Amino acid sequence: MSHSLGLRPSKIIAVHLNHRCRAAERGRVPEVPSYFLKPPSSLSETGSPLVRPRGCELLTYEGEIAVVIGTRARNVDRADASRHIGFFAAANDAGLHDLRWPDRGSNLRSKGGDGFTPVGPSLIPADSVDAGRLRLRTWVNGNLVQDSSSADLIFGFEYLIADLSRTITLEPGDIILTGTPTGAGVVRPGDVVEVEVAEGGRLRNEIVAAAVPLAGIGAMPRIDDEARAVAGPPAGNLGVPEAAADGTGLAPATVEALGAVSTATLYSQLRKRGLNEVFLAGVRPVRAGRRLLGRARTLRYLPLREDEFQRRGGGMNAQKRAVEGLGSGDVLVIEARGEIGAGTIGDILALRAQIRGAAGIVTDGPLRDTSAVADLDIPTYAAGSHAAVLGRRHVPMDVDIPISCGGVLVLPGDVLVGDDDGVIVVPADLVDDVAAAALAQEREEAYVVDKIRGGASVADWYPMTPAARAEYEESR
Repeated sequence: MSHSLGLRPSKIIAVHLNHRCRAAERGRVPEVPSYFLKPPSSLSETGSPLVRPRGCELLTYEGEIAVVIGTRARNVDRADASRHIGFFAAANDAGLHDLRWPDRGSNLRSKGGDGFTPVGPSLIPADSVDAGRLRLRTWVNGNLVQDSSSADLIFGFEYLIADLSRTITLEPGDIILTGTPTGAGVVRPGDVVEVEVAEGGRLRNEIVAAAVPLAGIGAMPRIDDEARAVAGPPAGNLGVPEAAADGTGLAPATVEALGAVSTATLYSQLRKRGLNEVFLAGVRPVRAGRRLLGRARTLRYLPLREDEFQRRGGGMNAQKRAVEGLGSGDVLVIEARGEIGAGTIGDILALRAQIRGAAGIVTDGPLRDTSAVADLDIPTYAAGSHAAVLGRRHVPMDVDIPISCGGVLVLPGDVLVGDDDGVIVVPADLVDDVAAAALAQEREEAYVVDKIRGGASVADWYPMTPAARAEYEESR
């Protein structure tokens, strides 16, 4: 095996399911990552053909961020795992779902075919990019079909390396394929797949038909409804818009709706869907009259233990890494356990978050330098003020993991909306539906308010009687 970039991995490890948007598409979120191996002989490069065997239909593309190990990793701590990343690159985790049925889980024949792991066209030095905001895009025949980023990963790069290295030595040059976002699908001979990570150039591979049929031994191609469902739709049916200009990645209509409706209305809609614990208790805006909208990036503080603070509290600690990892559309959400005895963030880091383009800051602990933070342009929500520094009560511990803030579970990638009442969390897979329904509810309620102002009785209009509703529908 040779590769123009000099890649010679001893192993290629792929994650089964690791993007939140993909998990929402599949209807399940894994508690822990699961993996499969692809043989080194599956490695190929930009310009190499992806060969679909004769008699097969379901050859799929999956654009992914590839992590290339730079230094040997064995039983490494999550906090130190990023030091073992040498490069990032674009990858296509190609698969043949016609042969998935005999090796389900291991994916040996469906994913391990020669040339089924194109990587390239360049290696991106890990220290040259913001690993928390690596943009991943895939095109088929020039049409954008996948658009996501490393911020959408359920298990980040450090988590994967720490997890795998507990029992498996990761050698320099080994490759970890970190999962594909929504939008993967089936391609046919003549199609061209391109994958790009950050500004590393497009990995380009054309689909070609094999010249000879598979030999008639062992498992033969088989297609059923499950295989078609897992493989995804043909590429001709796919397409996603470019990311919204506000950086959230939400549809423009959703952004418009969430910018207009109250958190109270959103709570009503989420409660109708069985979600009650979604409004952050005790968290208030430091300056009234602002709106907050963005995707959660999380930071967890644990109770102070002096030895751990000495180990983790200085230098580029989790707090500073979280701030430096923010980008457009991100909201920094801090778990401080409702502890009011120390500040959780102050004006300098809040200013840095603003300069990074973040959409807001939310903490269930106090702020330091509250008046200075209030004068910034970044919407900020907190549980009060305290002059003491972080190390009085907290150890900065983890970034981009599920946390509790204001008594609410917050997952990285969740959508946060804030107004003068406070902050509400909207699960990413519900946001479009909830936003549209909330906007419709507020239009209806505005009509009811006008009727009440005009002297109508709440007996008829709150809630609406059938006659009142008929009048409202006709007015629309």
